[in-house]
Amino acid sequence: MDDAEVAIDGRRARGDASRRMVLERAADLASVEGLDGLSIGRLATAAEVSKSGIATLFGSKQQLQLATIAAATERFTATVIVPARVHPRGLRRLTALLDSVVAYSQNRVFPGGCFFSAAAADFHAKSGPVRDALADQLEDWMDYLAISARFAAERGELPGLDDADQFAFEAQGIFEWMNLMAVIREHRSEPIYGRARTAYHARLLALGADPAIAALVLEPGAALRPVMA
Repeated sequence: MDDAEVAIDGRRARGDASRRMVLERAADLASVEGLDGLSIGRLATAAEVSKSGIATLFGSKQQLQLATIAAATERFTATVIVPARVHPRGLRRLTALLDSVVAYSQNRVFPGGCFFSAAAADFHAKSGPVRDALADQLEDWMDYLAISARFAAERGELPGLDDADQFAFEAQGIFEWMNLMAVIREHRSEPIYGRARTAYHARLLALGADPAIAALVLEPGAALRPVMA
């Protein structure tokens, strides 16, 4: 590799690092102030980067918003979905997902609570690519929850489950109310997270889950622990 190629690779690496840093700040900012209010100028101030630098990276407000959704999706996946994969598909993984998604809000992975709940409130009635991207991500998550529940049912671990999509719908409904009330009642949020865990536990028991496994969702982090041989 000659000196010119080294220089190009170095600039590319710095550009990628700068883009990641800006998008991290953008996702945090949007979770608090709203994705609709995320502009090149506002982000430049918050990230202490020039407007021209942000414009060079993203081109337009819409492209910035779409890139922020993609970055937020990566953070959500790394925080909620990947840790649950310590278990094979089935009830243990499903329980771990429910555990993780409560912790995702409780631990403020995004400072404003759930990035996607906040962004959906901004764009639910506005047509266009940004709303479509948000809808796609939310539907992907619901599908993943439903598929996870379906695997558990197929393994005989949720004998009462006859509609995995309905389960995912109800589970997400619990999450949305939990996240909303916990963000609003920031200094009194602990009981709210406990109620969400209790609701998930009751739903799993109603579907015939092993009580010992279902109970793991009641203790933060318990469902994520590897199964001892």
